[in-house]
Amino acid sequence: MDRQIKRYHHVLFIASIFCFWLSTYSYVPIFSIYLEEIPFSYGLIGIILGSYGITQVMLRFPLGVLLDRLSMFRKHFYVGGFVVAIISGLILLFSTSFAWILTGRLLAGVTAAMWVMATIMYAEYFEPKQSGRAMGILQFSTVMSQFLSMLSAGLLVEWLGLSVPFWVGVLTACIGLVLALCIKVVPQEENTSTTQERNSSLKHHIKATIAVKGLLPLTLISMFAHALLFISIFGFTPVYASAQGISEGAMIWVMVAFFVPHAAASLFVAFFNVPDKSEMKIVFISLLTASVAFFIMPLMTNLVTISLFHAIIGLAIGFVLPMLLSQIATLSDSTLKTSVMGFYQSIYALGIFIGPYMAGYVAQQRGLSHVFSFAGWLSLIALTIAGILMMKHRKQLTN
Repeated sequence: MDRQIKRYHHVLFIASIFCFWLSTYSYVPIFSIYLEEIPFSYGLIGIILGSYGITQVMLRFPLGVLLDRLSMFRKHFYVGGFVVAIISGLILLFSTSFAWILTGRLLAGVTAAMWVMATIMYAEYFEPKQSGRAMGILQFSTVMSQFLSMLSAGLLVEWLGLSVPFWVGVLTACIGLVLALCIKVVPQEENTSTTQERNSSLKHHIKATIAVKGLLPLTLISMFAHALLFISIFGFTPVYASAQGISEGAMIWVMVAFFVPHAAASLFVAFFNVPDKSEMKIVFISLLTASVAFFIMPLMTNLVTISLFHAIIGLAIGFVLPMLLSQIATLSDSTLKTSVMGFYQSIYALGIFIGPYMAGYVAQQRGLSHVFSFAGWLSLIALTIAGILMMKHRKQLTN
């Protein structure tokens, strides 16, 4: 296949990816504070925060399985993600009712679900043997846009007001829409199979995906890990820090403390060849570290200590997520890789919903600080699954 991809094609696509995630995350650092000021109860805040994951659960696996059959519509879906992001941002800006804000956040999840399309489209800019490089570039763009939103949201609120991060999201979605319309799509080979064969293949893919050995436990660990992210730094951490007297402007230090080690851990995994037999050990140690930090967090009541323990949590989760992704990428042959990844992304999105929802209930019933204790227990559950996998792997090596 003649790709004819130039450097400016890469620049255009990466710029659109940057806007893709910035449009979704621009307001996340202050979102829980914004919801608290409307005001909503902690229970309702948890529902809204977690709703972001519902549409991802519903869409990502079907998109993964049907990706080849939808190849001619990939760009349409990707462009549509920006349109949905604009609608979502405007709803969040101009509504204060629970139903409309919940709808706006659900639509943000629709945008995030289009990530399946984005990854496949950009991977086609490279030869198959360079797919790792492609994903590395996308991951870097993702982290940088999220990090920028974490750094800027608090300052924007302190200087210009609570609505500004939402306007930033709408503006970057508009820019991203224009960029997405201009990106180059690598032509696909014609598929001459019949409709009956495609339906048969679809059923086969679903059954074969679910049957992949090791997929479910790894996906469950990832589900808990993503729940930890959306309970803490993307969820109740800003509310907790605000309750301790930390201003929106000073929140930047908590974000820096979390994201710098988080990004550093991901870069370490990307650039250093970690042996397969060591990956689950690192996941186990990281989850153990995270659980201890979460259980201690309710004792932390000032900017320095909150930042310190979020740095520990950020580092730990920063190792867990890419290690799990590495494991998932080697589970199946090439015929099932997209389906396996779609299943993986759909199920871990459950953690994005269930984690904040349950944490909101805990906060309402027991108090805000108990959110972190709840996260500690989730870490221990994930730790147990990782420990079982590690022992099974060790037993296989000795047999």
